Amino acid sequence: MYDFITIGSATVDAFIETDAATIVSVSSLKTKRDFMSYPYGAKIEIDNFAFETGGGALNTAVNFANLGMKTSTIVKIGNDVQSNKIKDILKDANVDLSNIRVSKKYQTGFSIILISFQGDRTVLAHRGANAHLEKDDINFDAIKKSKWLYLAPLNGESTKVLDKVAMFAEEHDVNLAINIGTSSIKQGKKNLSEVLKTAEVIILNKEEAMMLTGIEVRPDTKNEKFSNDIIHPDIIKMLKELSYKKDKVTIITDGKNGVYAYDGHKYYQCNEFPAKVVSTLGAGDAFASTFTATLEKTKWDVAKSLKYASVNAASVVEHFGAQSGFLTFEEIEKKLKKNPDFEVKIIKK
Repeated sequence: MYDFITIGSATVDAFIETDAATIVSVSSLKTKRDFMSYPYGAKIEIDNFAFETGGGALNTAVNFANLGMKTSTIVKIGNDVQSNKIKDILKDANVDLSNIRVSKKYQTGFSIILISFQGDRTVLAHRGANAHLEKDDINFDAIKKSKWLYLAPLNGESTKVLDKVAMFAEEHDVNLAINIGTSSIKQGKKNLSEVLKTAEVIILNKEEAMMLTGIEVRPDTKNEKFSNDIIHPDIIKMLKELSYKKDKVTIITDGKNGVYAYDGHKYYQCNEFPAKVVSTLGAGDAFASTFTATLEKTKWDVAKSLKYASVNAASVVEHFGAQSGFLTFEEIEKKLKKNPDFEVKIIKK
């Protein structure tokens, strides 16, 4: 019997940090986007370089296990030297390895993470075996024996298993949490219908939420000012539209602006927990998995789950690597005691 099984990607990541990166902002009436740029044709000096493991399924599995949850993961890796590093990390974290699948055809996923002086990052990703997870690779008997199934973002052909896995979880009373990735959203809302209808927890960032719902978050203008609202009315619209199921929790993360949530009864807003940012990579996985684990531990206390998740995500961004800053429940509670003013705003509508 597992507390959590994660499904998604597992990669080896090369972190590259250089102060030569510049941030270019491009604005229009409705949107603003930031781009990381480097001098074209130049040779750039690297300030820091490191190899780590990553991927949504791997990051969340390690975090669930660190929080004391009995955990396994379903990922597809290559038969290469990179896969040994992934298996070693999972084994050291006390994550069950029996559901890992090894491809003879595809290499283990690999990413290059370019980190800016602000701590934000741009990821160059080679999906490898991650993009080829098939129905036959999934141990459905193991899922049946788990309390929760956590679906990390899937890519390529792997997105085709989403509905099958979601329906199986629903039929066997397994709670489903999903962090919807851009690749799945690009296939259209219709292809995510079963997942959206059956999941107990849906987590996505603001850009993904806008893409999925078609709702744009309007900036302040001369005639309309939204920045004083606790939750932007357009974000409230998105939360409502994504809430298909009674008592489910929908969460939209918004970077430095914190996170927003809706449980069908109340809206929640939680600021970022104070942190000195080194790298934002892995913060989303830390937030999503800590939220879901705390939800299970507290028997569905949404406000407390948001606080705990924010603390653990803040710890991760203070470290170089997606799994380096994971905290236990006890360590999270100690940090909250030292910050008694850190609270979640609750709006009843």
